Amino acid sequence: MAGNSPMRTSWITVVSGLPRSGTSMMMAMLAAGGVPPLTDHERRPDQDNPRGYYEFERVKKLPEGDNEWLPLALGKAVKVISALLPHLPPTYSYRVIFMRRNLAEVLASQRHMLASRGETTSDAEDARLAVLFERHLAQTERWLATQPHMPALYVSYNALLAQPSEEVERINAFLGGGLDVVAMQRVIDRSLYRQRC
Repeated sequence: MAGNSPMRTSWITVVSGLPRSGTSMMMAMLAAGGVPPLTDHERRPDQDNPRGYYEFERVKKLPEGDNEWLPLALGKAVKVISALLPHLPPTYSYRVIFMRRNLAEVLASQRHMLASRGETTSDAEDARLAVLFERHLAQTERWLATQPHMPALYVSYNALLAQPSEEVERINAFLGGGLDVVAMQRVIDRSLYRQRC
């Protein structure tokens, strides 16, 4: 069985991207592959994420300077939404797996999640969000390219479902090898791919 290599314990594996872009699935894949997740289980699984969110609440306090928990993340995977990446201090080394997904699907998934909570969005709001998301993603990619302590691997959620073996091998190589790639592929559940465009 694959485990966490001594090399991987020298950095923090960060799973990032927009909300509803496949970050929870990637966290589950890494856990299956041998990279333990840093999570507090405060946010429980629900109909929108039946396998769980794999979140660590203190991540949300990064803008307030709460980063004393980072030593706990060494050798582990932690989910950090893309907007919070610049708040990770450069005193640590990171490997960022950045999830991308068709933006129309991201918006449809968010709309479905809000509807399940009794909230609604309009087409105009979705169009405005799409522009903001596109701009944010471009800015984030440019910023990541200037961070030598934070190399990034961009993984398409759509490609991961279409050609899992190739994408999982890319992830394994990026994280130094030794992951259980078969177990990682088993996590991919196409039945949860509900918002398709």
